[in-house]
Parts: sequence; structure tokens; C-alpha cells
Amino acid sequence: MPEQTPRFIENGKRAFAIITGIFLIAILLVFPIYYRDYYFDILDRKYQFYYISVIALAGVSLITALAMLVFDLTGYSGEYTAEFLRRFSPRQLRRTLTVTDWALLAFLLVALCSTLCSDYVYESFWGNEGRYTGLFLLMLYGISFYIISKLWNFKAIALEIFLVASFLVCAFGITDYFNMDLLGFKRHINPAQYSIFMSFMGNINTYTAYISLVLGVAGALYGSAKTMGKCFWYYICLVTAMFAIVTGQSDNAYLALAAMFGLLPFYLFRTGTGIRRYAVILASFFTVIQVIDWISQTMGDQVLPIDGVFSVLVQFGGLAYIVIALWLIVGVLYAHRYFIRKEELAAGKWPCRVWGVLIAVCIATLVFLLLDANVFGNSDRYASLGGYLVFDDEWGTHRGYIWRIGFENYKNFSPIHKIFGYGPDTFGIITVNNNYDDMVDRYGEIFDSAHNEYLQYFVTIGPLGLLAYLTFLGSAIVRMVRKGIENPYIMAAVFATICYGAQAFVNINLPIATPVMWTILMVGMAGCRENKNQQVVE
Repeated sequence: MPEQTPRFIENGKRAFAIITGIFLIAILLVFPIYYRDYYFDILDRKYQFYYISVIALAGVSLITALAMLVFDLTGYSGEYTAEFLRRFSPRQLRRTLTVTDWALLAFLLVALCSTLCSDYVYESFWGNEGRYTGLFLLMLYGISFYIISKLWNFKAIALEIFLVASFLVCAFGITDYFNMDLLGFKRHINPAQYSIFMSFMGNINTYTAYISLVLGVAGALYGSAKTMGKCFWYYICLVTAMFAIVTGQSDNAYLALAAMFGLLPFYLFRTGTGIRRYAVILASFFTVIQVIDWISQTMGDQVLPIDGVFSVLVQFGGLAYIVIALWLIVGVLYAHRYFIRKEELAAGKWPCRVWGVLIAVCIATLVFLLLDANVFGNSDRYASLGGYLVFDDEWGTHRGYIWRIGFENYKNFSPIHKIFGYGPDTFGIITVNNNYDDMVDRYGEIFDSAHNEYLQYFVTIGPLGLLAYLTFLGSAIVRMVRKGIENPYIMAAVFATICYGAQAFVNINLPIATPVMWTILMVGMAGCRENKNQQVVE
């Protein structure tokens, strides 16, 4: 091959950089705040926005690749094309494709088999009887993932523009908490439903699913920021997200918060700065809870009431003492750093190890409480917390019932459906066919989603599909940690994925928040590519 890179390749790289950059701006900046007819068609319009964006990305990328192919064939006898194709020979595939790439490919192939084997092929392809998460949308996730993760040159600005959009989403959601309705989203909906729709996201569950991504990004970036300006900006974004996720009143939020508070120390506790920043994050969260309590007491007739698990925290009598104690700890940590030990030293491994032991104790305690409440029948001793510890049909706003009928329906599947599921996003078809009378008689509702992303994949795409999806997410997180542990923006993508994955245990996969999660994951994976220049903005 010629030593100097031909101009057509350099121009092609610039073209791909522009194409992928425009796509990321569209999805991370415009998509979250895009709407047309307020909440009435928000799912349809955001879904449409996303699939048009991905089709445009794929189409323009294909045209660019074909143009490069023509230049190569006419000017270099296809030499560069042949070199590119050699990367996909059996010998080179291990270097070309990562475990994450293989897992995603397996996930999409299983989803294809599931669609072809389904009794409802059309519905499985489009997801039109569910929430549009059919094979078509899954393929779009895959196409955009491969394009962005393989062709985009990583830039930290991608997550910065995400935070700009997220700040607007959170701020608008907070105004909804104050019943301000600045843009008239709730003007024509039933007043009884005001509290279940928030911001530009629609249902509060989707809203908090999106904010879980913000918590992961802002928490990791604040904890590792090196300049005062960046530190201040990330702190503002983080506190705003905390306020938004609490006032969002969806109980799926506590899983995202638990993931952030439980796992962030393993990243931050490597340095003294990280330990201090984590203390600030913890103190800030309880301060937000205290402020919301004050607002509820003084402006109770002007704000939405706080329900669910957060109401327990808000009404806790000793909350003010916890806030004071945490800020005193913050003060001691910073006083020790600036007045006693004026040199910043590495924290070593012991803080992470101590934290690991503490997490293990917390997990063991939770397991004991669950066993005590469910197996040993001592739910009465836990008062209001019993509603969260006891698993029955009413658990989690009927999620216990939905999960039960999901597993029961799966047990009655034919052998082929037990392997490949009933077809992507056909959960609603299954429950209507098998549980319609029971659902309507008991709850007056039709449940078209498992309200658990992993159970949803298990029933609709099968155990192989779920295994491939979990391998995809897990291997992506492991790769980003290994390759990007020193890059705070890649670690921000890690924690965004973790927080989203935690709340997904009790939430719906919708093309409103989920495309943003996939895109952030693509950004993080692009930052892990070998042999390329990474641009990090501090």
C-alpha cells in the first residue's frame, strides 16, 4: 500500500465525522426535548424522529462508503477496499470485532429468528401492538451502534451536549412539580393525570428512566472533574437531576439511585478528591430531600404531593440531623485536605475494599429482609416498607401480577417459543389472548409490557435473546472500564448504562429514553477503539 494516505480516504473520514456528529447532536441534544402534539403523540413522534435519524445516518454513511469505493476502484485498483475486507477474514475477526460486537450480533440474530418463528410476524417486526420495540427498532439500535462505535472519533463534547438537553428536561420537569405547565403540555389532559406526566418525556416512569442516565453521567463527571468550572457545571446538573428524579415520583428511581450511590465509590474512592466529592454527592442528595420536605410543608397546595418510597424519606423525622451530619463530614474531609494534609495523595485500595464489605453487608441485610417478609411471614414488622418488601400481585403497582402472568404464559409456550420467545414486543398480544378477562376484572387495565425490560426480552425473544442482551451490556461495561478507566467521559457512559440497567428491572423499554441509553453506550464504546486519537475536553 502507498505510504501516504490518499485524499479520498481523508475526505471520507471527515465525511463520516460530520455524519456521525450530526446524528449524535440529533439524538443527544434535540431528541430529548422534541415534541409535536404535547403528550398526545409523544411516543409516536419520538419513535419517528429516532428511526428517521438512524435511516438517514445509515443511508448517508452508505453513500459515502460507495463513493470511497468508486474512488478506490478507479484510482487504486481497489487496494484499500481489499485491505478493509481482509479485516473480516476468519483470522482477523477476533481483532476486528469485540465480544460486545459478537453479543449484539447474536442478540439481533435471535430477535430475527424470534420474529420469523412468531405467530404474529408483522407485529413482531414493527412492535405496533406494543411500544414499537419490534425487530425494526432493534435493528436500528444495532445499525447505529456499529456505525457510531466503529466510525465516530470520540469527543467529550457529545456528553456535554447531552447534559445541556438533560438540564432542560429536568428543569421543565421540576416546573411540572410546581404545577406551572409553562409550555401547556397538560392543558388538555385529565387533571387527575397531571401527576403521572412530566417534562418532555411523558409518563413519569419514562421520565425517571431518562434521568437515571443523567445521574450516571453527571455523578461520574462531577466526581472526577479537574477544573472548578467543570466541577460547578456538573454539580448543578447532578443536583438538578436529583431534584427532578425525586419529584418525578416514580419508584423505579430508587434503583437508579441505589446503583449510583452503591457503585460510584468503586470509581471515585481511588483518590482523596473522589472521596470528598462522593461525600458532597451524598450530602447534596439528602439536602434535596430536606428541601423538598420544606417545600411540601410550606407550599403544599401549589406542588404535587410526594408519594411512594420517597415519601418515607421526606417524612422521616431525623432527616435534618442526617443532612447536618453529612455536611459536617464534608467539612471535616475538606478541612483535613486543605489545613492538615496539603498534598493530595492516592487513597490506595483500602477505601474501595471497605466499601465493598459495606455493600456486601447491605446486600445480605436486604436478602434477610426479603426472606423475613416473604418466607417467614413477618411483613407486619416493617410497617410502610412492607409494601416494598413483600412480593405479591400488588407489588410495584401490580408489577407482581404482571411478572407472574408473564412467567405463567412462558411455561405454556411451545418448545420453539420457549427457545426464541413469542416475538419482539408481543407481550401485550400474549396477555390479551390469555389473561384479558382476569386483567380487566381485577384492575380494569390491559398490560402490554412486562414492566421489566429483562423479563420482557425473556418472554418475547427468549432466554437466548436475554442472555445475548445481558452479555452485550456486561461486556460493554467491562470493556469501557478496562479501556477508559482514566477517561472520565467513558466512565460517565459506564455509569449511565449501569443506572439505566438498574431501573430497567421495574420499567418499560420505550423509544423515548432507551435510544438515548444506546447512544451514550455507543459514545463510550467509540472511546475504547484501539489505535486512534481520543479527544478529551476538560
